[in-house]
Amino acid sequence: MEQQASQSEVVESAQRSERRPRDMVISMLVLLVPILLAFGVYRVFFDGHDPIPVDASVAIDDARHANAFPVLVPAGLGDDWVTVSARWQEVDGGKALRLGLVTPDGDGVQVVQTDAEPTAFIPAELTADARPEGAVDVAGGSWQSYSTRPGERALVKLDPDRTVIVVGEADDGELRTLAAALKP
Repeated sequence: MEQQASQSEVVESAQRSERRPRDMVISMLVLLVPILLAFGVYRVFFDGHDPIPVDASVAIDDARHANAFPVLVPAGLGDDWVTVSARWQEVDGGKALRLGLVTPDGDGVQVVQTDAEPTAFIPAELTADARPEGAVDVAGGSWQSYSTRPGERALVKLDPDRTVIVVGEADDGELRTLAAALKP
C-alpha cells in the first residue's frame, strides 16, 4: 500500500512540473510588457529618439590653436541642425577636424577639414571608387560633387592650405546649406 501511495505522488509531481506552451507565452508577456512600457515612456516623455547634442567648441579651439589650417565652422544654421560629434585628430599626412551633424530631416552628415594631401586623403575618406561628378557653386565658391558609398553624397572644396569635405546621407540641398554655412 505504501508503494502505491509513493508512485501516485511521483505521478502527481511529474504532472505538476509539465510546462505547456501557453505557460511559456504567459511568462514571456509578463517579462516583455514592462520592458515595452519603459521603452515607450523613454521615447515619448524623454525624447529618446532625438539626437544628443555635443559642444564642439573644444575640438574647434584645439584646431584653431594648432594653426594647421584656417578652420571653418557652421554658422547661421537653425536649431534643427544638431552637432552630435566633434574631434580634432592626427591623420596620415596631417591633422583633421571632424564635425558630425544631424540635419533637420534626421540624416547624418560630416564636415571634415584637413591639411593632409588631398590625393591621399579624399580616397581614404570617400572610398577609392569615389569620383568627381562636376563643379557645384555653393555661396559663390566652387565645390566638387562626388558620389561615394551607396546612399551618400559629398561636396569637396580644395583650397591651397586645406581640403574641406561635406559628406553624408543628406540630400544635395542640405549638403549645400551646410557647405554654405561654413565660415571662418
